[in-house]
Amino acid sequence: MEDGQERLDGGVPGGQLPTGAVPAQGRPGEPTGDVYDWFRRGAQLLAQGHPAAAEQLLARAAEAEPHSRSIREALARAQFDAGSYAAALENFRAVAMVDPSDDYAQFGWGVAAARLGDFETSAEHLALAVAMRPGTDHYRAALRQTRATLAARAGAYGPLLPGVPAGRQDPDRESGTALPGQCGGEPEGVNDDV
Repeated sequence: MEDGQERLDGGVPGGQLPTGAVPAQGRPGEPTGDVYDWFRRGAQLLAQGHPAAAEQLLARAAEAEPHSRSIREALARAQFDAGSYAAALENFRAVAMVDPSDDYAQFGWGVAAARLGDFETSAEHLALAVAMRPGTDHYRAALRQTRATLAARAGAYGPLLPGVPAGRQDPDRESGTALPGQCGGEPEGVNDDV
């Protein structure tokens, strides 16, 4: 073929593909190869710093193999690096829902939630990741940052803007009721300052 791609119909009459053969590119822009090829090329593009290109291949692979955790995780990483935080969160969440003990999926869910401004959800999933892998420095650093953001928003560090009284309290705190997802202290057994 003129574009450098070889036909895979094997010259069989009627254009029948031999068993296990990969069809030639059907439409312009459609990648050649099989799902594993798309996954490998997508992971390579991601490692080379091309997350948007990786996202395209990995999205196609995830569409073909929606239950593959490794494809979804790689897609989520590419989406996160490309700035598609909501899509990344959904894919990290999907992996974590299938395997709640996947610390990296919990971490990804947490950092994507933080990028979207949902620091309560972020703290929950980052704390889970830290509990599963307490020695992982970037997990602990992300959890500390999220908790610091939550504390700053609650006014724990005094005034954030000039002219705002330091003693200003959240009306819900004064009444003794906590907002959903707010609880004090560290989860039992988790110390992110190690």
